[in-house]
Amino acid sequence: KIRWLGLSNFDVEQMQRAQAIAPITSLQPPYSLLRRGIETEILPYCLQEKIGMIVYSPMYCGLLSGAMTRERIQGLPDSDWRKQDVDFTEPKLSKNLLLIERLKEIGAKHQRSAGETAIAWTLRHPAVTGAIVGVRSGKQAEQIMRADGFQLSQEEIAYLEG
Repeated sequence: KIRWLGLSNFDVEQMQRAQAIAPITSLQPPYSLLRRGIETEILPYCLQEKIGMIVYSPMYCGLLSGAMTRERIQGLPDSDWRKQDVDFTEPKLSKNLLLIERLKEIGAKHQRSAGETAIAWTLRHPAVTGAIVGVRSGKQAEQIMRADGFQLSQEEIAYLEG
């Protein structure tokens, strides 16, 4: 028996078809400052339908963590998929590195990391009920958990999105 239905990477049409069978409890899509495609349809739909959203990759595979630099990316093994990803290569890489500087700048004002700031940005939306974040150490986990109580101002949000 199924008590709660959780979906991953469904669009609105797919969710509507699923809802004809059973109520949806949660959706799990990717969402970050670099992956905002869910904002136009999916976020409003889930908010309206009271479908919880547990977003994943809010730091976009480490790029928005603040630890990723041009040199670190160049040092990744050729087998690492990020070496071929448009957001980790030029011309987008330079733009994304500027965004990382903005995340660091805002985070520093609040004694927070760039990664915490990136996560707080995703959690600011009322449809987002949680975020799935990968960590590699206990220290990273402690920092990430602090993002939950971190509230960005409207000015800071606009600055990040600008």
